[in-house]
Amino acid sequence: MTRKGMMLAALVVAGCTATGPQTVARLGAEPVVSGGSYDSGGGLSVAVDIREAQGRVLLCGVWAQSHQQSVLTKGKAVDVMGTGAVYLGDRALVRGLVFMREVPPAHDYAGQEAGCVLTDRAWQASYAEARPVIRLPRQVVHVEGDLGHFVVTFRQTGPGAGAPKTAK
Repeated sequence: MTRKGMMLAALVVAGCTATGPQTVARLGAEPVVSGGSYDSGGGLSVAVDIREAQGRVLLCGVWAQSHQQSVLTKGKAVDVMGTGAVYLGDRALVRGLVFMREVPPAHDYAGQEAGCVLTDRAWQASYAEARPVIRLPRQVVHVEGDLGHFVVTFRQTGPGAGAPKTAK
């Protein structure tokens, strides 16, 4: 592939993710929380909320990954987040959740400093009570062996980052 072709492909992929300027804000008192787990143990939690900004929908979110997980899934969280999306109603607000900030696992993500993106969607009064939906597609994150004898899969199962580390 030529250099121009690779740059064009990168721009196309970038155009499929966050749609507006990125900023930082704190999550509200009751963020929507979801996530998933790996077959090999461990997983991710994702927390999001929406609010009005400049007459449009501002989506804010954080994500956390398990402290203890297989070496086979280390570094895979960003890939999983890149395939995720947040929906409001039947349409995606944002595809690709890598703009969100990583935080340590927690029992409650309310008040966390979150990465935010201003979407193209115009704000409607009904959104004040709406609950966005987090979607993280099932995906293979590791294959071992030429014939795929050992496969590690990520599945959306709900919050999967586990409890915060306790001080010893």
